[in-house]
Amino acid sequence: MTFADDMSDDENWTGGFYELCLVLGAADDDNVDRALRSLWRAVGVQGCHVRRADGTGFAEVELGVAALHEHGHLRGTLTLPSGARVVCGGFLSRYESVDTLELYLPLGALARADRRIGGYPFDESSGVKSLTWRSALDRWLADVALAVYGDVPFHRALIGFEIDEDRDIAANRRYAAVLMSCVDGLEYRPADA
Repeated sequence: MTFADDMSDDENWTGGFYELCLVLGAADDDNVDRALRSLWRAVGVQGCHVRRADGTGFAEVELGVAALHEHGHLRGTLTLPSGARVVCGGFLSRYESVDTLELYLPLGALARADRRIGGYPFDESSGVKSLTWRSALDRWLADVALAVYGDVPFHRALIGFEIDEDRDIAANRRYAAVLMSCVDGLEYRPADA
């Protein structure tokens, strides 16, 4: 039997990533540290692990921005709203002095937890059909983002498969869900493609 929350099962890490990207703003390690801790808490990640340098599994590390800088990716497990447990990970992207903190759910693990996911985004049930499962996942991740925003305000959040911000949110059809700043905080705009 296979388990979607087995970190040592390489199949769980395949297929690309379904992501929650928090665009934090100007590079600031203290802000990243607070956002990372808030994100892990809000989504209920258990553990903070990194791949061992010799490739023999995982080692536990202390959650924090220092671990992100030293190891790149942090990994753990979480429980989806369906009750299924899956592996997850996080990393920091610092590009042109802008920090983006990302939580990712590997599609290999998600597909083991929910058969509807299949070969998303490359099979016949992708696109608009995939909104049958993506809408609930997106809304849950949006609620996680809102919880983090209450602790550490950020510029915007994006939710979807391997987000390319320019392509995914600027087009007539959105492949990613978006939380954008508005007068009252954040406005949720669901994916529609």
